[in-house]
Parts: sequence; structure tokens; C-alpha cells
Amino acid sequence: MSLPTIDTAALFDVAGKTAIVVGATGAFGQVACATLGQAGAKLVITAGSADPLAALSADLEAANIEAVGVARRPSSEADCDAIVAAALEAFGAVDILVVASGVNDVAPIVEMEPERFQRVMQANVDGAWLIARAVGRQMIAQGRGGKVVFTSSARGKLGHPAGYSAYCTSKAAVDGMTKALGCEWGGQGISVNALAPTVFRSPLTAWMFEDNENATRVREGFLARVPVGRLGEPEDLAGPLLFLCSKASDFHTGHIVYADGGYTAG
Repeated sequence: MSLPTIDTAALFDVAGKTAIVVGATGAFGQVACATLGQAGAKLVITAGSADPLAALSADLEAANIEAVGVARRPSSEADCDAIVAAALEAFGAVDILVVASGVNDVAPIVEMEPERFQRVMQANVDGAWLIARAVGRQMIAQGRGGKVVFTSSARGKLGHPAGYSAYCTSKAAVDGMTKALGCEWGGQGISVNALAPTVFRSPLTAWMFEDNENATRVREGFLARVPVGRLGEPEDLAGPLLFLCSKASDFHTGHIVYADGGYTAG
């Protein structure tokens, strides 16, 4: 028997690649920056608020991670074109796109104004579509493929009883877009996948990790559905993200990768 020769280090190597991280100052955005930056990628980091973006840029510089900040959200065609232009000016190409931006707005549907629903859809779906369009054009022009990673959620597959009609709908739309673009760009070597976490440690969910009666009650109710028996940590997202951004995922496209401890399996 002759074993195949597999260069496992090369499979996961993103050193020297240029990665745009949209929504870089958010919880998952920071994980993406740390993961790809520490693996040697050059970063173009974007966010709508200049001060958090400057703070993240300083942290990346202190960690010797090469990064350029662009204080824009993917709210319009012009914004997205400017983000791609900044990447080209700084590094000459775009190899990876991670869309880590998004919002939630929780309310029963009968109490939610249409404007609130549209805001969630615009942030989570329209923005992802616009930046994917701009980056996809550049990747196709380069002719060497690329990686696109959207941020979905377990809520793209499962409903929620606590007023998630906007969020669940938006993430289901992201899942559909992932599959559509995976098919559309597969022949051009552009892999399009979505990373779908459930609850993981972040500033927004820190209360669930606390040792008090309310947090314990909510946490235990949630963990009853999680086979691995714990909440997620940032590093639980780092591994699948690196896989989706590297050569290791070349034969994977149009997939929703659940980082959820088995939550959606049960």
C-alpha cells in the first residue's frame, strides 16, 4: 500500500493572502482578524465606527499583523467599491472575504415596525450581497479563485420563540445566498461558504457565562440542547474559519458550517 502525499501545512496556509474582514470590530470580526492575521494574512479591516476601528488597528499593529483600516460599512455600491479599492491600493489583490457584520432586533412580529425588520435585512443580507458582488468581480478579474465566508447562524435553520422573526429570516437568506453563489462561482475557483455559530463568548453574551441565578437558568436551558454540554468560545470559530479561508476547503462550496456543539443536529 502506498500512502498519498499530503502537505497538511500547505492546505491551511493563508500567509501572504489578502483578507477583507467586514465588521471587523464585532465579536466574530475580531476572531477573524486574530485567526487570519496570526496565520500570516494581510488584513483590510472595515467597520462603520472610526474609534473602535482605530483601537483594533492598534491592537493588530502591536501583534505585528499587517492591516489597513477602512471606516465604511457595506451599505452601498460606493462603499463596497471603496473597500475593494483600499485593498488593491494597499496589497494589490483580494483573496479572502469574511463578512462578519450584522445586527439583531428582537421583538414579537406584531409589535415590530416594518422599518425595524428592513434594518435587519439591510445589514445582514443587503450588505453581504453588495460586498460579495464587489469582491467577486475583483476575484473573477484576477482569475485565481478566492474564498468568501459569510456569517450565518443556527437561527438560519431553526426558529426561536423570543421575537426573532427578522433575524431568523435574514440568516436563512444568507444561507440561500451562500448556496446560490457557491453554484454561480464554483467554476471560477471561488469557494463560498457560511460559518454558522450558536451562542459563543462575546461582549453581548458575557452575561450567559456569569454565575448568577438568571444566567444559570438560561444557560442550563440552552445547554440541554447542546450535545457537547458547553457554550462556545472564540477559538471554536477559529478552526472552521481557517479551513474555509484556506486551500483545505477547495472542494467545499455552498455549505453552511455549523459551529454549534451539535445544537442543530438534535
